[in-house]
Amino acid sequence: MEALLAIGTRKGLWLARSSNGRADWQVTGPHLPMTDIYALAIDQRAGSPRLLAGVTSEHWGPGVATSDDLGVTWQEPEQAPISFPEDTGAALERVWQLTPAPEPDVVYAGVEPSALFRSADGGRSFELVRGLWEHPHRPQWTPGFGGMAIHTVLPHPTEPEHVTVAMSTGGVYDTTDGGKTWAPANRGIHVKFLPEEYPEFGQCVHKVARHPARPDTLYAQNHHGVYRSDDHAKSWQSIADGLPSDFGFPMVVHPHKPEVIYNFPLQADEHRFPPDGRCRVYRSEDGGGSWTALSGGLPDNGFYSAVLRDAMCVDDADPAGVYFGSRSGEVWASADEGEHWQRVVEHLPDVLCVRAAVI
Repeated sequence: MEALLAIGTRKGLWLARSSNGRADWQVTGPHLPMTDIYALAIDQRAGSPRLLAGVTSEHWGPGVATSDDLGVTWQEPEQAPISFPEDTGAALERVWQLTPAPEPDVVYAGVEPSALFRSADGGRSFELVRGLWEHPHRPQWTPGFGGMAIHTVLPHPTEPEHVTVAMSTGGVYDTTDGGKTWAPANRGIHVKFLPEEYPEFGQCVHKVARHPARPDTLYAQNHHGVYRSDDHAKSWQSIADGLPSDFGFPMVVHPHKPEVIYNFPLQADEHRFPPDGRCRVYRSEDGGGSWTALSGGLPDNGFYSAVLRDAMCVDDADPAGVYFGSRSGEVWASADEGEHWQRVVEHLPDVLCVRAAVI
């Protein structure tokens, strides 16, 4: 078994590989230097892994780079694979999410400004999903602190026409007809910064996750609030009790256990530090009914960094590996589902996203 960990930062991509049960890691990089890497995917549907990276260059602008040889070489088309049609009057600012779908060669991209693109050729070219772009709510979507972007894309595992997205700020939206029409799916998610506490849309959802074996069960980290839905986002219930804070960014589901979820709470709203400066991952083994702090090997004090929405992930090994990267450039890994942690690398630029897989 070889594990691959892809680390996207504000100044390029690093790749870590382990062939001894994730006990030691060999790190290479920077790949794609001096680009912001907000989105990563490891696509293994064709057998051999393809790496996809959402890159933003201060000189060349945003785009998607792919590698079919684990980062030795990269392909960046001369013509940008993602671009807005002229009639939209919009320009791509950043790729926030790259998600391979269950169907062969289909890849979704969530971008800023808030839009969804679909590729049918493995990520080489993309087409705008018009139904969401032309949604009547669009004029009322507003930027969150990080921008106005679709950062979560969840294709249904068995229904190709069914896709769920989340954005800041706007909330969760759902389509069951292949993107022609979209319905807001935010009932029960509280908003602290609007006059209406439970609006139809407008929530600043930070991340949504689910396990493919239970597609109707979703978990969300909101801007204040941690939630669960058991009816595919038709309604949401709080699962924040037991956490030291209901604020944070990532939400991750275990690859084999649908009721096991991971979260990284931050002290809100002004500080955005881990409570008491203690680096802790929180795990629930009952779908949010209770939470346990995981701290073995992590800094016990003086940790004032943050973990961003896509900077935590799991691999698909058994036992599962859990990973997170910090804004202070440290990346941590656990080979035993969060019980014990080791530092993979430090002194990187801000870690924006991580993705891991057994290859």
